[in-house]
Amino acid sequence: MNKKLIYIIAGIVLVGLLVWGGLQLALKNTKKHSPAEEVTHAIQDVNIKVKYCRPFKKGRLIFGEEADGALQPYGKYWRVGANEATEITVNKDVVFGGKPLSAGQYVVYAYPGETTWKIGLNSELGRWGYQEVDHSKDVLQVSVPAGNSSQEIEQFTITFSGADSLAFMNLLWDKTKVSVPIEPAE
Repeated sequence: MNKKLIYIIAGIVLVGLLVWGGLQLALKNTKKHSPAEEVTHAIQDVNIKVKYCRPFKKGRLIFGEEADGALQPYGKYWRVGANEATEITVNKDVVFGGKPLSAGQYVVYAYPGETTWKIGLNSELGRWGYQEVDHSKDVLQVSVPAGNSSQEIEQFTITFSGADSLAFMNLLWDKTKVSVPIEPAE
């Protein structure tokens, strides 16, 4: 092998390592601003797990009109969190927002509205969240009412409430609360 080829190969390897290192540093820094969270809930013999990242409000208008500078304008795709796509896992078949859902793992996304949100579940796993999902891989979409939370929520939060045979997956941020009913399939 001649020296010129060795230098070219070494240069390519060095550039590759620098790019990889830069990406790792960027990922670490984004997690500081929107830390990862995992929340679980059980109803009867159904186990539900949601993995998501939690951005902060930081004085911004979160949900609203695009003309008003909302971070997440009404009617526009939202990954439901930050960084990687939010994922929900159910170990048994359930009824999600009134529609049947098979056991499995799915990406959660939304189209927020002032009074109603469209929540979707998609089978395209392992994706970065900001790019809109491939809707040909949608498993279901449901519409749920949007309401006001009793307090202003600084950091996006997903909680569960309910017990026995009905749970609610609650999406809370700023002054907005959206609850999706989940129940075991019969």
